[in-house]
Amino acid sequence: MKNYLPFTKSKKLLNIDNNAKTVKGQKYGYKTAILYLAPSNLSGFNVCPMASEGCKKACLNTSGHGAFSNVQNGRINKTRWLIQEPNTFLKQLINEIKNFILNCEKNNFIPCLRLNGTSDIAWENKYFEGKTIFEYFPNLIIYDYTKVYKRALKFVNGQMPKNYYITYSLNEDNKKEAFNILKLGGNISAVFRKYLPKTFKGFNVLNADETDLRFLDIKNSICGLVAKGKAKKDYSGFVLDTQ
Repeated sequence: MKNYLPFTKSKKLLNIDNNAKTVKGQKYGYKTAILYLAPSNLSGFNVCPMASEGCKKACLNTSGHGAFSNVQNGRINKTRWLIQEPNTFLKQLINEIKNFILNCEKNNFIPCLRLNGTSDIAWENKYFEGKTIFEYFPNLIIYDYTKVYKRALKFVNGQMPKNYYITYSLNEDNKKEAFNILKLGGNISAVFRKYLPKTFKGFNVLNADETDLRFLDIKNSICGLVAKGKAKKDYSGFVLDTQ
């Protein structure tokens, strides 16, 4: 196989509310499943095509449980599996999503899914037996952050699947594109150094640290996050200063 890299098939792909931020959504009646892959080109395959240097340095891939080598190896394995043997990967992913939905129904939660926990893959172009994840689960809320401008533009223009919600991520080298998304009625995420202002450049700032439920955000807003971990020491322009 071209570009073959060794991998093992994981017994579990999805992380279900084992995250300090996503678990906050439970008080609003939502439960979140996230697929975490190895970001950028850590796996030997680049799954973050528009990642900036600031983004790479501040990436949350190694935060929390991600600091452990077994977690990192697991993400690398999953990424290589997806890229090199997509059909078997997607088959397992679909089965896990089905089980996740059933579990949520049993426990009175509304299920929602993030496919790009630490990646930026165009899932709308991934097919299993002729259908995308969005077509297999048309009633499932699916949401992501992206730095790919064309994907964010498609979303604000109504060209993405109806159950897919995208927030464009601002970094040090895409400010023009980010504010254009805002002007078109979309949302962007932005990292601030010490605190969240009420407004920034004339746009309303929401507290995106309260929950990860970006699909509930008011349109035309900046989803603000306070710098954490490595991002606290970032001065590339990725982290915004309010003064």
